[in-house]
Amino acid sequence: MVDRAISAVGLDEGTANAIKACNEVLQVQFPVKIRGKIEVFTGWRATHSTHRLPAKGGIRYASYADQDEVEALAALMTYKCAIVDVPFGGSKGALNIDPNLYEREELELITRRFALELVRKGFLNPSTNVPAPDIGTGQREMAWMADTYKQLHPEDINYTACVTGKPVHHGGIRGRVEATGRGVQYALREFFRHSKDVRRAGLDSGLDGQRVVIQGLGNVGYHAAKFLSEDDGVLITAIIERDGALINDAGLNVEEVYQHIIQHHGIRNFPGGTYEENGDAVLEKECDILIPAAMEGQITLDNAERIQARLIVEAANGPVTYGADEVLNKRGVVIVPDAFANAGGVIVSYFEWIRNISHIRFGRMQRRHDEVRGHQMAAFLEEMTGASITDEMRTRIAHGADEVDLVRSGLDDSMRMGYQEISEALRESETINDLRTAAYAVSIRKIARSYLDVGLF
Repeated sequence: MVDRAISAVGLDEGTANAIKACNEVLQVQFPVKIRGKIEVFTGWRATHSTHRLPAKGGIRYASYADQDEVEALAALMTYKCAIVDVPFGGSKGALNIDPNLYEREELELITRRFALELVRKGFLNPSTNVPAPDIGTGQREMAWMADTYKQLHPEDINYTACVTGKPVHHGGIRGRVEATGRGVQYALREFFRHSKDVRRAGLDSGLDGQRVVIQGLGNVGYHAAKFLSEDDGVLITAIIERDGALINDAGLNVEEVYQHIIQHHGIRNFPGGTYEENGDAVLEKECDILIPAAMEGQITLDNAERIQARLIVEAANGPVTYGADEVLNKRGVVIVPDAFANAGGVIVSYFEWIRNISHIRFGRMQRRHDEVRGHQMAAFLEEMTGASITDEMRTRIAHGADEVDLVRSGLDDSMRMGYQEISEALRESETINDLRTAAYAVSIRKIARSYLDVGLF
């Protein structure tokens, strides 16, 4: 897919090879004593590009993790950051482990030992390489890693910036947990502001009433589905999970489904929808928008011809294979690519990193000032009109933006600007025919400009 974009923009072979190359890959193997026995774990951390620092990317815990996957995802992070103008290089990490097989205390030992290896070898540092949560990891693991780094470098006052996605009370930022899902919402909102792109997908203007099938109700899928249904009026007509799928053409209540999954460890017997055991087949259900928010490689040559959605929004990394992508493009299915659609996580990670480096929470200095100005404005309006303002209106006028307001504002702006660049690249180029190629073209041009500006040595 990157080669297709490189060809479309006419980039010279040497610069293209420099951009595509993965700078370095670390593989570590370390022992941990678990339940009286020594287990040896294998982990990786790949740095694809350091044209900007630090390099940024999640760490996943998965039994299927391998070096090829880590390198590919590190490359995707490079392109993703460039698309949405986050000044980071791309990196990714993984530990070959099934976290469900271990107790909390055991996972802490394993995580701290993994972090120790990364710190010692220069792959975990607030200046050069900053991990974040991914599949199988979360705030808890990031807090352990940050504390491990602090123990090894107590003199580094920026230690909290060595990872992002931390709990708020340990240097995290409000709005980070739901950031990727919220970014998917903002991406879709911006897509529907571009009437030509909406017509290309064969859809009507406006999100309200659009029928959505979503695969995966993890962190990203849950928040994307919840926000889209509650804020924008879309109908979640099917939810696909590990143990099957739920269908309700009148719309599923996402929060109720989510709570059912927590209580019953699956979607079976949920009273608000029809259960379908073969979840993969529901990807082919008739709908307006399909949001794969689970694993890589879900739409392949085997099922691409049967996909009925007019618009696919890739909330997961790599849910559509290269072959399927070509088939869908020929069929006129519009795809909002993963390199843009799920960039909300890294955007808010950037905000968290900036917050940690600056050692001050967003809104601390101006919030009360904004409130005072708001109250003055309300009083001015009452004086000029002679009418009283309701308490609700006064509260809205006087509200000073707190941290989560500013985070959402910055995320919305980043997703809007990112999509506008992609859409413009698609409209203005005769060699670019789809949003994915446009997104990669935007990214490659920015990275190439960086390489050419500073030179290579």
